Amino acid sequence: MRNDRERKFEKEVPEFKERLVAINRVAKVVKGGKNFRFTALMVVGNENGKVGVGLGKAVEIPEAVRKGIEDAKRHMIEVPVVGTTIPHQVEGKYGKGHVRLLPAEEGTGVIAGGPARAVLEAAGIRDIRTKSYGSNNPSNCVKATLNGLAQLRTAEQIAALRGKTVDEILN
Repeated sequence: MRNDRERKFEKEVPEFKERLVAINRVAKVVKGGKNFRFTALMVVGNENGKVGVGLGKAVEIPEAVRKGIEDAKRHMIEVPVVGTTIPHQVEGKYGKGHVRLLPAEEGTGVIAGGPARAVLEAAGIRDIRTKSYGSNNPSNCVKATLNGLAQLRTAEQIAALRGKTVDEILN
């Protein structure tokens, strides 16, 4: 049995992988000049079907990142993964950002732009093709990707909703 002192120095294995997508410096003009703050767009996932996106704002970058991670952990979603890809084609939209997600064969890899790639890798999707349309703003792109992933359903989920078997739906 270990005592508290030994446990304090053990390296804690993080449950989630954290990824910084974008940092933005914002300014507020006041009487004495400008007040600068930072926003950090973070993606957090366990690479096994859970992923979340969060935005943190603070005067210092590390504090903004920490707040972004906390926000992402509060807004996690479950993503159905079939093998190493997604169950079906879907299009996610957020604002003027559109992201089309297409299932791919094993060995294809993650074919996606920066912001969408961060979300897909954090969710644990290994093989997928994507195309981003409209806004290339990282925030809109990430939220559109998350919107698309939230729309995904497996054949088992659809069968349960309709009260049928998977064979009846697929044939």
